[in-house]
Amino acid sequence: MTVAVSKAVEEGAGAVIVASTGNTASSAAAYAARAGISAIVLLPQGTVASGKVAQSRMYGALVLEIEGSFDEALAAARELADRGSHALVNSINPYRREGQKTAVFEIVEELGRVPDAIYLPYGGGGNTTAYAQGFAELGGAASRLIAAESADRSHTVATAIRIAEPVHAATATAAVEHTHGELVTLDDDAILAAWADLARTEGLFCEPSSAAGLAALAHAHPAPGETVVVVITGHGLKDPASAEKHAPPPVRVAPDPDAILQAAR
Repeated sequence: MTVAVSKAVEEGAGAVIVASTGNTASSAAAYAARAGISAIVLLPQGTVASGKVAQSRMYGALVLEIEGSFDEALAAARELADRGSHALVNSINPYRREGQKTAVFEIVEELGRVPDAIYLPYGGGGNTTAYAQGFAELGGAASRLIAAESADRSHTVATAIRIAEPVHAATATAAVEHTHGELVTLDDDAILAAWADLARTEGLFCEPSSAAGLAALAHAHPAPGETVVVVITGHGLKDPASAEKHAPPPVRVAPDPDAILQAAR
C-alpha cells in the first residue's frame, strides 16, 4: 500500500479511494494520512470487523458504508477512479502488487531457499497473484502456491476474505496451476479450528481470515520433510467480536486464593 499511495502522490493525486473488507481500508487510510492526502473508504455495510473500521476512522478517512456487497463497492470505486477524481489503491492497482510481491523476496531471504509451498488466504486473489509475480521475477523454481478460500464466500465468518467475486480469479487460478499448487475450499469450522489452534499452541492471535492458510495446511497433507510457509495477514485485535464470540468467557471469582485455585481446576 505504501507503494500505491506514494505513486499516487507522485502522479499528482489529491485523494485515494478504496473498496475493502477492512484490512486494505485501514492500510490505505494510514498511508494517505502520512502522505497528507484524503482517503475515501468504501465498506460493505455491516460486514467489516470493528477493529478495522476503527482504524480507518482514526486515520481520518471518510468511511462510507455501501448498501450492498464488496463487489458493488469495488465497482463504484473503479468508476470514480475512471473519472480521474481519485486514485484507486485496491490490488488491481499494479503498484500495489509491486509492493506485495516483495513478501516473496523476504521469505526466500529469511529461509535462505525457496520453500516447497506457501499457504495463504484467498479473498480477492491479489496476494496469490503478487506472490506468483515475485517468484517469476526471482527466476528459477517457485513454491507451490496453496490458496485457501471459504466455501461460502458471501457469508463466511472470515470477513477479510468475504468476497463473492474475486477480481483476480483468473490470474490467481493461473498462478496456482503454474506452480502445481492447489485451491483449497474450507468451511468456517475448519477456519475457526485453525484460528483457535494457532492462538493456543503458538501464542499467535490473528483474525479468523488469516488462519485460512493454516486450515488449508491441515487439509493438504504436505510430504514429510517439506519446508512450508503459512502467511498470516491480520492481527486478532482487528476482529475482537470474533474472539468475544468464540473464546472461553472470563470467570468471575472472589479475591481469595482458595477460590482462585478452585476456579483453576
